[in-house]
Amino acid sequence: MSNDRIVSVGFLKGKDLEILGSNFDRHFPVEYDDIFADLIGQLDNIEASPLGKGVVLKPAINRS
Repeated sequence: MSNDRIVSVGFLKGKDLEILGSNFDRHFPVEYDDIFADLIGQLDNIEASPLGKGVVLKPAINRS
């Protein structure tokens, strides 16, 4: 198995990049224009539960 395979994709804020440090240089900035608003809204409605070495993703119960 190659060590160069993608194992995660995420949305980071400036503070996240500060925490990751200057050695983390494989991020791709995007301009804020609400293009991801629907996707982020849908992701906000997912709950992750630990399961062994992975997680189970399921729709969140109404969080209103």
